Amino acid sequence: MISKTRWTTLIVLLLMSIVLSACAQPAQPAVTEAPAATEAPAAEEPAVTQSVTLTLGNWRPDDVKQMQVILDEFNKDNPNITIKFDPTNPPDYDAAVRTQMEAGTGADLYYLRSKGSGASHKLYDEGHFLAIDGLPGLDNIIPAAMDNWTANDGKVFGVGYIATSEGIYYNQDIFAELNLPLPTTWDELLTDAKAFQDAGYIPFANASGDSWTVPTLLLQNWIPMLIGGEAGRMAYVNGERCLNDADFTQAFQMLKDISPYLPEGQAALTYYDSQQLFLQGRAVMWFGGSWDIPVFEAALPEFKWSIMPVPPVAGKDSYFEFELDAGVGINAATKYPEEAKIFLSWLTSKKSAELLAGNLPGFFPMTKDEITLDNEYANAFLQGIAASKGADVRFYMNEGVPDSTTLMTDNGIAVLKGEITPEDAVNNLYEGISTWSEAQKNCTK
Repeated sequence: MISKTRWTTLIVLLLMSIVLSACAQPAQPAVTEAPAATEAPAAEEPAVTQSVTLTLGNWRPDDVKQMQVILDEFNKDNPNITIKFDPTNPPDYDAAVRTQMEAGTGADLYYLRSKGSGASHKLYDEGHFLAIDGLPGLDNIIPAAMDNWTANDGKVFGVGYIATSEGIYYNQDIFAELNLPLPTTWDELLTDAKAFQDAGYIPFANASGDSWTVPTLLLQNWIPMLIGGEAGRMAYVNGERCLNDADFTQAFQMLKDISPYLPEGQAALTYYDSQQLFLQGRAVMWFGGSWDIPVFEAALPEFKWSIMPVPPVAGKDSYFEFELDAGVGINAATKYPEEAKIFLSWLTSKKSAELLAGNLPGFFPMTKDEITLDNEYANAFLQGIAASKGADVRFYMNEGVPDSTTLMTDNGIAVLKGEITPEDAVNNLYEGISTWSEAQKNCTK
C-alpha cells in the first residue's frame, strides 16, 4: 500500500516551479479591454434571498455521480443556490461552448481550458467570461493557477480547480504471471509488449477511434520526457529549437513503436472501448490520465493494477506531464452573476479542495491548503512525479492556425495507421506552425 501524501508538500512546490514560464506564450498583440459589463464586481459576497439554479457546463460526463456529492455539499452551505452539472462529450466541448455563447443559450458557469489550449482565453477576449479580480478567496489559489487563467488584459477570469497527470496503467497480475519486472527504459517497455503479445494478451489498450486521445494520452504523455520538461518546451516556443528536430521526431517514432501492439482494428475503437479492454484483463497496459482513476475503481476489475511513468528513451530523464487542466469561469450573459461568484468563492475553500480530492482521486486541487491524499492510485502519480526529474504542462502552440493540437492529432493518427513516417509527421508539424509562428519560421536547427 502506498503511503498517504500531503498535497501541498509536493505538488504546490512543483506547480510553483512551472508558474509563469510554464504557461508562457510568445507576446500577444494588445487586446481591447473587455467591456465594463463583463467585469464582475469585487464587493463582498451578497446575501442571496431567492432560490436559483446555476448550470455548470463541463467536459466530464464520467464525473456526474461524484460531482453531485460535491455540489450537494455546496448547496448545504448555500441552500438558496443549486448547481446543475451539465457535461458535454469531451471532443465536442470547445465548439459547443462557443456555439452556446454566441447564440445566447450558454450555461451560467463553465469549465475553462488551460492557457496553452487557448480556447477559453479567446472567449474571454471576446467578452464571453467575467473578470473576477477581487473575488473573495481568490488569494487561496496557487500562483500557477492564477497565472493560467489570467487574460491578456491582466485580469483573472477563472478559479483554478483541477490539475491532472498522465502515465501508464498496468495489470500487476499479468506482469507477475509472466515474471516480468517493470520496464525502466522505452526499449524494455517494447520488449515487454512483445512478450505480452506472444502470451496472447493485447499489450496496450489504447486506440485512435476518438481522435483526441492520440495527442492527449499518447504524445503529451511522453513529450515532457523527450524535450526535457519546461525548459525544453520554452525552447520550441521561443524558436531556439525546431519542431522537426530529433526529439520531436522521436515523439512520433514512439507512436510507430507501439502501433504493432495496439488492439486489432484500433482505428475504429473508442476511448470507452479501450478502457474496457484494460478493465476486462484483455490488455495489459493503458496510456492514460489520472482522471481515469475513479472510472477504473468503480469498475472493480478482478486484478491488481497500478500506475508507472512512461519509461525514458536512452539518454533521457524521466518526466511526467502535469496539466493545470480545468478552471471554472462565469458566463458574462448569466442572469445570476452574484450567485455565480458565491460558487466560485466556495471553490477556493479547503472544504471544496478536500471534497474534490476525496471524491475524484486523480483530480488534484489547486488551493494552497495542506490536504492529505489517501488514495493509493492518486499517490502513485504524485510519488512518481516526486521520484522523476520533474513535470511540465502539456505542449501547446495553439495561437494560430493550424494549431499544434490539430497537427499532432492528424499526423499522429496517420503514423499509427502507417500512412506517413515520423519524419513526415514532424515536417508537417513544423511547416504548419511556421505559417504563423515567426519563432519557428526562424528557429535554430
